[in-house]
Amino acid sequence: QQVEMDFKIMLDPENVENKAGLKHPNNETRLPLIAKKKSAPVCSQKTGKDPTASSPWALPAFVSLGSPLPLLEEDTPKGALSLPGQRLTLPAAQRALPAPPAVPRAAPFPQFPRQHKKPALAIYGTYSSSKGNIAPLPSSNSVVSARKPRPEWRCPAQQLESEVHIPPQTQAPCLDWDSAVHQKAPGVLTLQQLHHSSWGSTVGFVEPTEKLLKDHSVPLATINSQKLAQITSGLDFKENPTKSDILSVMKNQSAVTKTPSRAGQSCRGQGGSTGAAAGGHREGQQQQWAAGVSSPMAGPGQQQQWAAGVISSSWRSWCHLARLRGALRDARRRHLENFCSRAKHLAANWNRIRTSRRTIIHIPSLGYSQHIREHIPDLALQQNLQMGRLCDILDANVDVIYICPLALSEELLQYYNKLLGLQAAVRSGNPEDMADLQDRFKILTPEAINSFPEHHMCLATVLKYSPRTMQRLQALLQGRVAYMVGGVPHLDDLAVADQLQVPLLGSEPAVAQLYSTKSGSKRIFASAGVPTPPGERDIHSREQLLRALSQLVLDHLEVQRWLLKVDDERAGDGTAFCDVTAHLECYPWIQREQQGHGPGAWSESQARELALVKISQELPGLLAQHVQPVNEKRFPTWEKFLQTFLTQGGVIEAFPSSGSVTNLTVDLLIEPTGELTLLASGEQLHAEGPLRSSGSTIPQRSVDPELLQALCLQIGEACKSKGVLGYFSVDFVAFTHPQTGEQQVWATDLDLCYSDQLALSRLLVYLTDGNVDCGSSILQAPLGAKESQSQRVQHEGTKPPAPSSPWCAVASSQLRHSSLSGISYSLLFHICKAHGIGFDLQEKQGTVFVLYEDQKRHSLGMITIGEDLQGVLLTFARNLFIIHQEISAPNMQGETNFKMAIRDIEAILGVTAENKLRLEEEQPWEADALTE
Repeated sequence: QQVEMDFKIMLDPENVENKAGLKHPNNETRLPLIAKKKSAPVCSQKTGKDPTASSPWALPAFVSLGSPLPLLEEDTPKGALSLPGQRLTLPAAQRALPAPPAVPRAAPFPQFPRQHKKPALAIYGTYSSSKGNIAPLPSSNSVVSARKPRPEWRCPAQQLESEVHIPPQTQAPCLDWDSAVHQKAPGVLTLQQLHHSSWGSTVGFVEPTEKLLKDHSVPLATINSQKLAQITSGLDFKENPTKSDILSVMKNQSAVTKTPSRAGQSCRGQGGSTGAAAGGHREGQQQQWAAGVSSPMAGPGQQQQWAAGVISSSWRSWCHLARLRGALRDARRRHLENFCSRAKHLAANWNRIRTSRRTIIHIPSLGYSQHIREHIPDLALQQNLQMGRLCDILDANVDVIYICPLALSEELLQYYNKLLGLQAAVRSGNPEDMADLQDRFKILTPEAINSFPEHHMCLATVLKYSPRTMQRLQALLQGRVAYMVGGVPHLDDLAVADQLQVPLLGSEPAVAQLYSTKSGSKRIFASAGVPTPPGERDIHSREQLLRALSQLVLDHLEVQRWLLKVDDERAGDGTAFCDVTAHLECYPWIQREQQGHGPGAWSESQARELALVKISQELPGLLAQHVQPVNEKRFPTWEKFLQTFLTQGGVIEAFPSSGSVTNLTVDLLIEPTGELTLLASGEQLHAEGPLRSSGSTIPQRSVDPELLQALCLQIGEACKSKGVLGYFSVDFVAFTHPQTGEQQVWATDLDLCYSDQLALSRLLVYLTDGNVDCGSSILQAPLGAKESQSQRVQHEGTKPPAPSSPWCAVASSQLRHSSLSGISYSLLFHICKAHGIGFDLQEKQGTVFVLYEDQKRHSLGMITIGEDLQGVLLTFARNLFIIHQEISAPNMQGETNFKMAIRDIEAILGVTAENKLRLEEEQPWEADALTE
């Protein structure tokens, strides 16, 4: 009785009583309305009380549906996408159907080859081949195998549509054909029974019909089966039908002929959501909907069926995307777990690893958020500013593999081979002792560096999608002890490390992203208890900004300049400043009121409350007129900057009110064992403006080394307590208090990554054969040949002192000049040699260039080394002046920051580099006296 009821439901879905019986116990799904058509039973043979005899779903005797097809584990949706019972299946599909007493046997037909990767054309069947095969029907003595083509998971709307779509028809039924259904759908089986003699040609008619429907984005074709039989009976099974043949069997020809060919727009073929891109999918749906509604042959039932098809197609796309996202989450979870496991192993064996033979994989990746990388000009170049990492081979137990984001020419590779080969000559003072160290370091460029030009991928992601480079890395690391050092941490750093099966010396990306923000660094400093500028963090609304800034201005009337810093930005790009008190109209009145009340009474007076109101009223207009973003190209207006500031969040920070302000950067390392090491320190140079660092003088000499070390240790301990690991740097600002005259030091910024300054410091130590003692802010290096001989003469007959002396350097990785691209590197070196710009191996002083690429050639790095800071600064400025003069035409100076760098050095020294250069050329002895 239940089977009979199920078939009544399928045959007469409009009956209200039948609809009530169709409700699934777990899914309250309703049948779509289908236009009722008067028709006679399909089969003329009827057998008494057999409920299946007159049904178009009647199956040949050899087909057994005793049990539903088994679902393999990999076919079953997992997680939130999983539905009760794994698939929505109607009760009838779970029962064996009794075979009719007498059913004509189907005539044999040719066995056709499987058509791979092409959508099957059939009538809304329950199952759809995941591979798009057109499988031959089984022989008369065959049984349905347990290993069928994997059934495609279908949403409830689509499943219901497939179960009840086909109404009973006459001897010449008009069947609705879709472009993505299984050939064992009941309508197909009915058609086979009616026209079994020409069924082979009918199957051959399928593929061209599918292609035509897909090319014209027509989801539904009403096929006249009698006309189909006439056409196919005259066709040879190997003969392809013409377009007119196909159109002649369609009752809604206009829907095909009037719809322009939009191949690739429809996603309703086999494969579901993978059939087109997301944007094309939506556009295709809109066109398909228009075709279905506007077709004169499309009745209300067809429109509703088509709507269900659109919904089901969208649902499949969503489910596919959700499965991909789930797989991605699982992979990232696995990468994180392996990262933590290998970090523990690295910590347990660090003391042995750091003193034994090992390989360090350097990946200077800038794993910032996507919206930040999109605004980094020439991202690949910015990721290649740390070639100094190669100098880790100074340790005889270390080999280096450097992942380069740019393709370097053979000339450039030879330059670094010679540069690194200088170390042996530096130690001996003999240029002939240069060594070939090509077996100690490798520079690898991922093959995918040009595959994603518009995606702004960080280097770690590019490497992840470079299988050949990954395979070569795995071969180079075979049997070696190795670990990876990244740049700005990114999730793909973990993926690369996991694939290479090496530990990563660095912080978990989530930790780094949290505490590298401006607000995050303020939380670290507060936890460390170190002095910081007056300010406010975690600003996310205009009202909060105005309220906090008004209060800060009133509390610190001595501060003239206030800084606004966007949380996630880098290198000063998200910084703006405003001299508030200089433009505040009520500021003179506030000063008079404060002086009149005195320090004690002012804090409780009503005048102070009135002052706060006045400041709050003036600030909106004042900020709109006088805020100056550091990066004016990106933020040409205050509103543009404010939108980014409030979207990402940010901080307000006071700028020191002093005529003497020095910015410092200290590089540190939290080793896997938790030990904290100070690696380098330097005072910032500003060739791009006062709030952007472009280089350093190394080591720093402005702050008491013991004070600086104590502050760094406090910050390091706070970082360690938050889970920070690996390399990081801290920015400080030192100034003289205008009232007390004492030096004050504020911690201002925190970068949880390997810095450009550290890479330049590595090169400095490599070229001088020295070491940096941050505890005393001294760079110790062996004496040059002249100094060593002089000391032997002075101390003849006495015990000589230790053969070393303090050195210093000026280094920059951010030198730009557009005219550099007009000359080759060999010509540049020839110019420099003619003007005495070079490095003296015997004296261990001079100038060395850091080259990044040889295509555009508009940027380079430069490091100048010597014994006297003033002399080194002058030499650095002189080098920039000479290069600028030699490569620039009088009427074309080019775009450069050389001039600003020279002016910054002039401000430090109090003497112009041009005057010094002129003195050297005209009266060398006076220039030497000035230097001394």
